[in-house]
Amino acid sequence: MNRLLQYHRRLAVAGPNDLLDSSLFLLLLPFSLLYGVAGLVRGWCYDIGVFSSYRAPVPVVSVGNLAAGGTGKTPVVDWLIKEFIQQGKKPAVVSRGYGGSFVGSVGVVSEGYGLLLDATEAGDEPCLLAQRNPGAVVLIARKRADGVRFAIEKYAADVVILDDGFQHRAVRRDLDLVLLDAKRPVANGCPLPAGLLREFPAALKRADLLLLTRAERQSDFDFGRPVYCSRHQLADTAVALTGETIKFTQLKNMRLCAFAGIANPEGFFAGLRASGLTVERQLSLGDHCQFDSQMLQQIRAASSGCDALITTEKDAVKLRGDFFDLPCYQAPMDILIENESAFRTEVQRRLWSK
Repeated sequence: MNRLLQYHRRLAVAGPNDLLDSSLFLLLLPFSLLYGVAGLVRGWCYDIGVFSSYRAPVPVVSVGNLAAGGTGKTPVVDWLIKEFIQQGKKPAVVSRGYGGSFVGSVGVVSEGYGLLLDATEAGDEPCLLAQRNPGAVVLIARKRADGVRFAIEKYAADVVILDDGFQHRAVRRDLDLVLLDAKRPVANGCPLPAGLLREFPAALKRADLLLLTRAERQSDFDFGRPVYCSRHQLADTAVALTGETIKFTQLKNMRLCAFAGIANPEGFFAGLRASGLTVERQLSLGDHCQFDSQMLQQIRAASSGCDALITTEKDAVKLRGDFFDLPCYQAPMDILIENESAFRTEVQRRLWSK
């Protein structure tokens, strides 16, 4: 299954490069057109008022993307939470809770005093955001409007962040921040399943700000919207599943087995190697994968002969220290935004200067 997903991702990003690729692409293309048109019709229904949108009494910022995963939203949401708390605000995050088992209308992942739901119930990203920001309220809600109302009425939130909210238009937002991977801003240009896009590229006209992630330089692509650049950077310190910390410089002397259940695991592995780590084995797992006994055994087998395991923070929230005989470290990821001061000023202007 993982190989099939990797094959689809390559086809969706780069497009076909042989006869088999071309045949499959042409087979999937009509379904992509239907998917894209359905998105256009849905958006048009919101535009003319057939579908209603909830207007919150406090500023709402949506962090989303055009592609299906892999742009690095979580570090950006984390950056916004920290910025708002530093400004004396009371932020709340409302997420879909993808991959979690919670079935109620609103789930409280954190009230700002520790986790109340684990990753199995809430999904990995909300739990990670709650762990990294102990003072923030983190909620999950299938209907985002329910979560936004709950955050305001129960916790007096004065700013709400919609995690992965670009396509969820049932809540109006004061700032639509859309992330694009600088290396493949619109992938092959097609919606799912022939491509990776959730909507046609024209949907970017709804965005207020665009943030290019993994940007080595300013893109020459004309998006028609204000564009900022950013890149992800591994932190200086890794954290073991058992809680101990270790400097990355100490990991450089170890033979590592890296595994990742995220949308773009290759980017994670490349970042480890760019930091000077010796990755002898690597396992690309399915996005938001669950670590059942079979998956854990696969990781144990792959790590034979290695000194330690290393994985992402998103995967680590679903793991325990006693799952492996070898030490297992998580590699925290930070976002570095070019012209950060100007970006911060623009966010504040759009949220509080209306």
